[in-house]
Amino acid sequence: MFFDRRRLIRGAGALGFGVIVLAAACPVHAESGYDLWLRYAPVENAERRAAYRALLKSIVVQSRTATARAIVVELELASRRMLGSPVPFGETISDDGALVAGTPSSSPLVARLGWDKDLAVLGDEGYVIRSTRIGAHAATVVASHGEVGALYGTFHLLRLLQTEQPIDALDVSERPHIQRRVLNHWDNLDGTIERGYAGASLWKWEELPGRVDPRVQDYARANASIGINGSVVNSVNANPKSLSAAYIEKAAALADALRP
Repeated sequence: MFFDRRRLIRGAGALGFGVIVLAAACPVHAESGYDLWLRYAPVENAERRAAYRALLKSIVVQSRTATARAIVVELELASRRMLGSPVPFGETISDDGALVAGTPSSSPLVARLGWDKDLAVLGDEGYVIRSTRIGAHAATVVASHGEVGALYGTFHLLRLLQTEQPIDALDVSERPHIQRRVLNHWDNLDGTIERGYAGASLWKWEELPGRVDPRVQDYARANASIGINGSVVNSVNANPKSLSAAYIEKAAALADALRP
């Protein structure tokens, strides 16, 4: 069989052009990367998604503190994105498949389990995640001696869902080995960063304390999700102005936004 080389080249060029036109016509939704590992992409495996739905029919967070509110917000967002619709929240357990998050002092349901000694050993930032029974009903419990630990445990559970791990027989126990787990920023008060390879500072001192940039909350979520519990917001070559009353008030507003 003989081929006309010119005709073959023209045909290949036309095909390539057609592919380019088709690709250009199709909308592309690129990942910005802003959500980091907290994208909470939908669970594509239908069987796994159904299993999660059966084990997470309701969520019970009995505390009303700012940290508990952060747990509620994260669970609502994650369940809606990963499972297709948010898991309903309740005050009590009436069926199998409840997720309970809290501490013995803030949640009567956790207190009933009698895990106080185990949780005290793990400390305020350690936690357990267990498949257990509360009364007559099967439940998944994220518990800690302190509410910050319950928040860290919540993020751990969500990592299991994101990586599509089984959650029907959980017995997780975690305790930080380092007390202060800190990100050290080299940011200056004027918004520049020493060795600033990634743009301007996140901290908008000129807007504080009246306005806290919403990105600070996203930064705090990302830190909490991996157990970071502190930030150094200024450069080692600190401006003495940062110790003035005005800037201490600004720093306090920033700390309040990061703390929950």
